Amino acid sequence: MIDFLATNLIARIAFLTLLFVAVMVVALLVARAANRRALLRADIRSIAQRDGSVEGPRLQERKDTAWTRLTDKIESAGLSLTDTKADKLRDKLKAAGYTSPAAPKLFTLSRLVLVLLMPALYLLFATAGGKELSFFKLYVVGSIFAALGLYLPNLFVTAKADRRREEMTNGFPDCLDLMLVCVEAGLGLEAAMDRVGREMINTHPLVSALLSTATLQLRAGARRDDALRKMADDSGVDEIRSFSTLLIQSDKLGTSIADTLRVYAAEMREKRRMRAEEKAHRLPVLISIPLVVCMLPTMIGVLMMPGVVRVIRQLMPALTGG
Repeated sequence: MIDFLATNLIARIAFLTLLFVAVMVVALLVARAANRRALLRADIRSIAQRDGSVEGPRLQERKDTAWTRLTDKIESAGLSLTDTKADKLRDKLKAAGYTSPAAPKLFTLSRLVLVLLMPALYLLFATAGGKELSFFKLYVVGSIFAALGLYLPNLFVTAKADRRREEMTNGFPDCLDLMLVCVEAGLGLEAAMDRVGREMINTHPLVSALLSTATLQLRAGARRDDALRKMADDSGVDEIRSFSTLLIQSDKLGTSIADTLRVYAAEMREKRRMRAEEKAHRLPVLISIPLVVCMLPTMIGVLMMPGVVRVIRQLMPALTGG
């Protein structure tokens, strides 16, 4: 690889360009993190210098990020980044953890960039390697790379959303157990959700964020059923939807919330145990694939090798009259 870069001018220029871009991206990320820490320290310092008679200060959210400004500049230049199915795309990105208002536009921008970037990179490396490209081959391979660039962001967002759902599903039984302990200790539902949300911020941060958001909505004056339905919609997990429905029914019918939590917590623990057993039972099937592909041909070759050698040394000369 080093010899190729040393002898080929185009490959060397492409490698140096990619190295420069990587260094610039790392430098920008470090500068952004340092700037964020400096702004946070300035906010804390300003809070410490406030007089007690002044109304309680708060940290202001800075929504005018660099990515938002970038999308605004691109749209002001005349290129629309609005998707035709904006609501479905926003829900999909929210399930993956991207809750920024500019997330759908950034998603569309990333798809446009990859559609143009991946065929361009293929053309660059193909010409740098000295290959002769016909028009048909360039058209077919470029179309394949453009299609990959179009669908790679979708695959990434879908995979991330699935991982988030799995983390919330695995962490929710622990949340129910802690909430049951809090309710049986005398706390109300809102106080129990707030307490559990603060306790699980390190072990299960996604579940903690759901509970904390629902608690803030309840404190802001939202109805309990609306806050619980919003929590279920934000999670996208069937178990949390069932939990919200059970709490709403218990609240309307006047049944004991502790009994509801106890029954549902036991059911969730049983489901988690069954999922673990299902994964354990799948292991022999998954292990058999590399066993058959890699080890079985080697074992067959080792077992048949003495017979093959004996046939070559004794049977073949006898058949040929040697």
